[in-house]
Amino acid sequence: MGGVDNWLPAKFNDKTPVDNEQNYAYQTLATNMRGFDQNIRNGNSFAVINSEIRFPVIRYFANRPIKSDLFNNFQIIGFGDIGTAWTGLHPYSDDNFLYTNTIDQPPLHITVKVQKEPIVGGFGFGARTRLLGYFIRADLAWGVEDRYVHPATFYFSLSLDF
Repeated sequence: MGGVDNWLPAKFNDKTPVDNEQNYAYQTLATNMRGFDQNIRNGNSFAVINSEIRFPVIRYFANRPIKSDLFNNFQIIGFGDIGTAWTGLHPYSDDNFLYTNTIDQPPLHITVKVQKEPIVGGFGFGARTRLLGYFIRADLAWGVEDRYVHPATFYFSLSLDF
């Protein structure tokens, strides 16, 4: 989980541990958690809520039909996302691999249990339109993890809603 669909260029967070002992049938990105790079949370279960409020600026103020596809579809938005991904019975389960940090420096193999909030959120604003038949999006988002607001992340993507 993290980032948005069709993000150009996508960034991946390799600091969040991945449980390689899970028997995954399929591996995919459960994106749409704006404010973070991909892999802010991972596991075999996830839950996410994305909410946007959109305002079609030019269409709202125009007193006549708009012929330009770019201007007719232009919207500004405000959004909020909240979600988590986990292994185990529930996000707060001791089996959740998020709470495990492994340090491998031969001859030492150390496993440390860390205390971390599994639920993360993001908020921000952006713009949507259609250019040459392609839907384009630009978002600026701040992620919230463990009550810490991360620096803003810019997303440019070619996709539809959310």
